[in-house]
Amino acid sequence: MTVDARAAARRPIHWAVGGALVVATALVPSAESAAAEQKSEVALRYTCPFPSGPEEVDVLVSAVLPTSARTGEEIRPAQVAVEVTLPPTALARFADLDAATLSAVARLTVRNSVGDKSADASWQDLTAPAAELPTPGEGESDSLDPGALTLTATGDVPTVTFGSPGRATLAPDGLDLMLTSLTEAGEPTTPPGLDVACTPASGQERELAAIAIRGDQDPTAPAPRPGESEPAPHPAPTRPAEGLPPTAREKIDALTEKRREALEDDPGSCPIEIPPEWVMTTAETYAAGYANAAKLDGAAALGPAFMKVVLNKRYINDSCASTVDVSSEVNFDYEGKRQLPPTKATFLSYGFMPTTATMTLEQVGPPAAIHTHTVTNTPTYPEETTVTAQLVMRLSDVEVNGVPLDVGPDCRTERPFEQVLKGYGQSYPPAGYLVAYGGTLTGYAHIPPFEGCGATEDLDPIFTSAISSRGKKADNYTKMTQAPLCVATNPEGPDCPPRKPKPER
Repeated sequence: MTVDARAAARRPIHWAVGGALVVATALVPSAESAAAEQKSEVALRYTCPFPSGPEEVDVLVSAVLPTSARTGEEIRPAQVAVEVTLPPTALARFADLDAATLSAVARLTVRNSVGDKSADASWQDLTAPAAELPTPGEGESDSLDPGALTLTATGDVPTVTFGSPGRATLAPDGLDLMLTSLTEAGEPTTPPGLDVACTPASGQERELAAIAIRGDQDPTAPAPRPGESEPAPHPAPTRPAEGLPPTAREKIDALTEKRREALEDDPGSCPIEIPPEWVMTTAETYAAGYANAAKLDGAAALGPAFMKVVLNKRYINDSCASTVDVSSEVNFDYEGKRQLPPTKATFLSYGFMPTTATMTLEQVGPPAAIHTHTVTNTPTYPEETTVTAQLVMRLSDVEVNGVPLDVGPDCRTERPFEQVLKGYGQSYPPAGYLVAYGGTLTGYAHIPPFEGCGATEDLDPIFTSAISSRGKKADNYTKMTQAPLCVATNPEGPDCPPRKPKPER
């Protein structure tokens, strides 16, 4: 279809609010606070599982934050830095790989709390540039441990909003490190990196900063007379009803006008991509459901699985096509691992033999992709959401007719498989599946052949024959129910802390 780009660009922008977009209404930065700022830092000790064994790692977290804020006001941590000092024993692994430099990407979980309400935010994609690995006995000059290496990860992090007055705190929690090593020639080592999930040592005071949250008052109300109490603060904000806030509209209107001016000289399509720093934030939720094993004529329970979500990594409004497309991502988290909780299931193998096994679905590769497509030229604002994850299935604790079957420690699918789930909903009135409010997602997956099964004999053919799917008739149907999102920028919202949903069959 051919359109006049200049005319199309002058059509009004449609402000979708369904699914992930409804969350964005409370996230776009507002006017900067005039409150005094504080440079806050906290020194912590973490335990990190390196190939050499558990290592004690010193971590210094710092940020610039306001000393006070109003209820509902967005707080954006500035000058964020996470300094990680790796001891020589942790670095020995990289020396064995002939590595010359080491860089890192850090993801720090930060608990935002006020009163008895709290929610976890993900300070992710904090990047530490490559640093030269010290030779044994030659550590950094400011290091207390010769041979140690300090990596300093910095970057932008999500805002946070507190909805009621009180003493709000930000406290670091789990720390994930993605380490990348290069040779002296600048080539990746083999293997090229190492992912480490670190936990803070117990008994530490982990508070990074405290912020005094004041009740937000009506600026037009008269000041209280001497002896009178101040007016009561407005109630905590609830889910936004519609649209983006005025500050976001102003920014996007300016972006739209700039696009229109460019179209005068270079006509083209009219999608407008909103910068992610305007709308991106983190959230968490749970999902639970069932997966059918078609060949085994049964179903295995899944979850409840804890999910860490990054919303609105890409936000494209196309007024020519009357659509809004939002890309988000999610990682499963179970005891610090990217996986769903192990689940035990019993099936009738080959229709007559009862088989019990523990099934674990591990997430591999990049975060699972969430894509929401909303149509904005109809009153209901219908939308379709697709969630795509790469998974590996592992089997353990297998019993056949009550007799243990030793499948060994590495019985798994020979390659990852793609699990695609879809959900459908509408914004007006809210119905069906919406990313922000949750609901039901369904889909199918092809299970690849198995490998590594059997401690003393090759059991791969048995599990491949009993479980793996080859075509549509053997597809494995999955139905998951997602709870509403607990958004990090509103830890006192109605869906925080996240709830565990009741799965539907």
